[in-house]
Amino acid sequence: MTEELQTCDLTCSSTSSDPEETLNAVKSRIMECEQPIFSVLDGGMKPHRAGGHSAVPNTCGGGGATLPTATTSDNESGIFSVESELCVEHEAELDWFCGTEQKLICSHCAIVGSCHGHTVTPVATRVTAVRNRLVDVCEKMQLQALRIERFIEQTLTAKEQNLQAAANRAREQVLAQVSAAREALEEEEQRLLEEVQREEERVEQCLLTQRAHWNQALSSLSQTRSRLVHTLTHTPDAQLVISVQEIADRVEEAEGVGEPCDTNILNLNPNCSDSTLLRGLWAAALLLGPNAYGSSVLKFDERTVNPLLSLSEDFCTLTFLRKKPRQPQPYNPARFDHWPNALGSLSMSSGTHSWVVDVGQSAAFKVGVCYASLERKGSGDEARLGHNSQSWVLAHYDGDYSFCHAGKKVPLQVVKKPQRIGLLLNWPSQTLMFYEPDSCAVLYSLTEQFSAPLLPACAVTDRSITILH
Repeated sequence: MTEELQTCDLTCSSTSSDPEETLNAVKSRIMECEQPIFSVLDGGMKPHRAGGHSAVPNTCGGGGATLPTATTSDNESGIFSVESELCVEHEAELDWFCGTEQKLICSHCAIVGSCHGHTVTPVATRVTAVRNRLVDVCEKMQLQALRIERFIEQTLTAKEQNLQAAANRAREQVLAQVSAAREALEEEEQRLLEEVQREEERVEQCLLTQRAHWNQALSSLSQTRSRLVHTLTHTPDAQLVISVQEIADRVEEAEGVGEPCDTNILNLNPNCSDSTLLRGLWAAALLLGPNAYGSSVLKFDERTVNPLLSLSEDFCTLTFLRKKPRQPQPYNPARFDHWPNALGSLSMSSGTHSWVVDVGQSAAFKVGVCYASLERKGSGDEARLGHNSQSWVLAHYDGDYSFCHAGKKVPLQVVKKPQRIGLLLNWPSQTLMFYEPDSCAVLYSLTEQFSAPLLPACAVTDRSITILH
């Protein structure tokens, strides 16, 4: 939108050495020039009128180009808001701006006066460029103000609304775990509740600080913009031209406000309620209880079983086949057609779930969970358990144990080969735990923000594995 400043180098190529003759020759012709007027502020383009001051011709440089000057009266042009001043030296209208000396001059000053040979611009052109620049700046400030308003009204308000719920969920998690062994965990319970309280107070303080800061920034930005708009609409042209530095200072002040951004410091830290001691004792209390082996309805879904696997009649045992069966299985979109995988029949999206898999006979297997949207077809990593972002598994191959997710492996130190591997999923706390049921030793534990219901997932390439009840 900003218009480049039009500049003219007024030099004379006349062979006459008499300044008066040169000036008279210049005045003998009428110059024509468009006078761009900012239509939004001044009501649109206005035609030139014959009256007013005469134009000054440009006979410099050997060409016939004309030098534009103001050919309308101050009030008619819509550019000058007050009566124009006259040049003290030549008593002519100050309708030019000298870029070299940064001042208003008349045409005589530019041709034969002190500004001869300087870079000069018609005042109308200069004013238009300054106005256009002001419009750009004001529009940018308005957009910035809108972004700040949205940040305050949407982001910060949503954070405040969700903070109490997040803090309550953290408290419930702490209280639920402590209740399993309250006598031994009273001190730990109190410590964790205080930590949640401190974290909640920290986030509240951050939100209050952010709200106060951005409200102040918005107020400052609005005041600066209002002053610039007032300057734009009420300042006389002659004063506007020489007020560029003041305008630049205000613009720089507004630019220092900065842009709002959402950061993690505005969220409750989920780790504030995490405790290794508490998690271990809570898991032990559950795993030693009567429901450690989970629901009897948990079995393998035969629709998902890869053709390299054989499913038992009770749908609980998977056996790896070294050769593909001669009779191909009917096509099913849910079936894995390459990797030796199978999924469980129980979808988990709430509460606490635990199940145990007998892996004592197998030297190569995977047990874990995945989203129902996991790819079923092809040999790519999208369908390979532990090699994509939709599956979390404990794997055992070549004598090594590891936790696998999104193609990354975490080596696990296992003292004794487990005959059974238990899995514990606590949906409220988004915790997944792999453990050894006989000793209740935790093999691996993670906290993840699961975005969809989970299914038990298994793979086997040696002998068989069985879901126990």
